[in-house]
Amino acid sequence: MKRLNSQLQQDGAPLELILLIRTLLAGCKEISFRVSQGALAGVLGSTLSENVQGETQKKLDVISNHILKDTLRESGYVKAISSEEEDDVVPCNPEGNYLVSFDPLDGSSNTEINSLIGTIFSITHAPQWMKPDDPSAFLQPGTQMVAAGYVLYGPSTMLALTTGRGTHIYTLDKTHGGFLLTHPNIQVPEQTSEFSINASNQRHWEPAMQAYVADLLAGKEGPRGKDFNMRWVAAMVGDIHRLLCRGGIFMYPFDNRDPSKPGKLRLLYEANPMAFLMEQAGGKAETGAGRILEVMPEEIHQRVPCIIGSKDEVDMCLSYNDNAE
Repeated sequence: MKRLNSQLQQDGAPLELILLIRTLLAGCKEISFRVSQGALAGVLGSTLSENVQGETQKKLDVISNHILKDTLRESGYVKAISSEEEDDVVPCNPEGNYLVSFDPLDGSSNTEINSLIGTIFSITHAPQWMKPDDPSAFLQPGTQMVAAGYVLYGPSTMLALTTGRGTHIYTLDKTHGGFLLTHPNIQVPEQTSEFSINASNQRHWEPAMQAYVADLLAGKEGPRGKDFNMRWVAAMVGDIHRLLCRGGIFMYPFDNRDPSKPGKLRLLYEANPMAFLMEQAGGKAETGAGRILEVMPEEIHQRVPCIIGSKDEVDMCLSYNDNAE
């Protein structure tokens, strides 16, 4: 099997970007080990603090954030980082050429039940005229990313990665500590009969989304004329991994609970990297009002609605918005 370095070189990634990705993954391998220890390491449970999102921090959230922050700061390749667990940007090397945004442990509440969790990241060029502590450096649309991916901590530790030359999935070989290419240039089926959505929020969705999901649930007897299965991991990294492997549609749509938070998922370190992966695999990634990768960020923790997955099904979902107008 091909090693990560070889594939990145074949895809034309610059040497410094390859070294940065390897550095980031070294941190992820340490997180993988901590996660695998679970209660044996005393890292489960919640802290007494909240992050900038107002969410109670899990111990593993804080540990994972420190691992990645320290690893990237010491690398010399990174000018600044933004993290779900940090209120502000974290300045690194003033001469660094890259910016890294990450969710250190997506789905961390799943640690309590030994379910899927992961690390999501995106990498962009750092504007050299900006200071390392300037958050406006991160306000770039997703089209400016040079790499994005996630590491899934499950029965095996897997990496999904793109540098703009297709989406590849690797598996960590724990016998020698390297990622091996196991699913090259993965392609998402254009059609699907699976969907992922938190149905408990149904009453808060806009009418078009309610109508779309109602038609999915109606199955063969409804207007779609076929049955659909619903799958929900409650961790974006797990749900998107399933979509990349076998297709589907993942939705965290706009809802009307809080106008200041039009979506739940954060643009820079959740929606954008997953959209990049999905588009490079032949899928689509939309907000409901446009392409996720074209959204211009206004602040580093900005949230957006997400409709991501198999191309034809995403188009079908969006058509309900057109019919409602």
